[in-house]
Amino acid sequence: MKILVDANVPAADACFAPLGQVSRRPGREIDADSLADVDALVIRSITRLDADLIEAAKAKGSPLSFVGSCTIGTDHVDQAALARHAITFASAPGCNAEPVVDYVLSALMLACERRGQSLLERRVGIVGVGNVGGRLAARLAAMGIEHRLCDPPRAEREAGSRAGDENGQDFVELDALIDSCDVLCLHTPLVREGRHATRHLLDARRIEALAPGTLLLNAGRGDCVDGQALSRRLARGDDLAALLDVWEEEPSIDQVLAHQVALATPHIAGHSLDGKLRGTHQIHQALVAHLGLGERVSLAELLPAPALSRLVLDGGLSPEEALALCMRAVYDPRRDHDRLLRAMAVDDPGKGFDQCRASYPLRREFSTLTLELVGQAQELAPLLSGAGFQVDCR
Repeated sequence: MKILVDANVPAADACFAPLGQVSRRPGREIDADSLADVDALVIRSITRLDADLIEAAKAKGSPLSFVGSCTIGTDHVDQAALARHAITFASAPGCNAEPVVDYVLSALMLACERRGQSLLERRVGIVGVGNVGGRLAARLAAMGIEHRLCDPPRAEREAGSRAGDENGQDFVELDALIDSCDVLCLHTPLVREGRHATRHLLDARRIEALAPGTLLLNAGRGDCVDGQALSRRLARGDDLAALLDVWEEEPSIDQVLAHQVALATPHIAGHSLDGKLRGTHQIHQALVAHLGLGERVSLAELLPAPALSRLVLDGGLSPEEALALCMRAVYDPRRDHDRLLRAMAVDDPGKGFDQCRASYPLRREFSTLTLELVGQAQELAPLLSGAGFQVDCR
């Protein structure tokens, strides 16, 4: 069989070469012609697989019978169109949820440090309590950080049973969340229509309702925030800080907004090596199941040892200092902010955005670092383990 894989999917040969002939192509260049003789397609979120593309490929006689997206989100794929042609679809739910939470905590820590504030004293509102939002809530709870939850579809589904999360927290309405929280984190899928539509969920009215000093972080979908309204609000300079990893009109993002926000990154929140390999492996598993075969490679075989696996702390650090040190030992979001702004300055902004993603530096997850806590530093164990690190008290 012939398998076409997005050029940025890691471990493609290890996962798919045992199943057939593998070819690679940049995700934005996948078109009907490239699918003409393809049996299976493996993509990421930048490939828009809509009804027109699927119909055009089938009109050319494409034998396509399987599509796998190595991502949590699925709004870039018209699943109904695939079903009409009996094409099996698989995604990778949860594959990069952990690195997104790493990104969120690192970004919020950076923003608080710049303001001389304590992340541990903020109240975080989480909009969308799915794979990412649920994990973020769990880590915040373990770290002792106050937080509130908003997820209308989930609250509706669970009405009359358990209208709250695993820690017993009730869901609140979005406007109430905005009124009561000084950090707002968006982790919603893009839903364009219906009662729970999320396009411009943060519209001009809600952006105006954000209190001065609020931290607004979007690591869900760019279209969930009205970028023009946010740009107008930021232009007033009233201490609202925006941290954006996702944007409207990617990759040709609003350059003015990119220079207004406190942190601008090119849709890489989930781009840890671990998360990418989990996504690839989940699609490998889905494809072998589709073919009626057994697993050909395990996730453990794909994951290399981390470059930094152990760090010793021996007292003398405040909780905030310890958190910042350990987070940055694994991931510093300033690197991605600076890379994006440099790339957009020297190249076409859209090409610069995509180049930052295509050449993304190696990044591991908090969980790959073991912290050896000696003496007084052992008091930090609950906080650091809650943040996602492995902890070894001596």
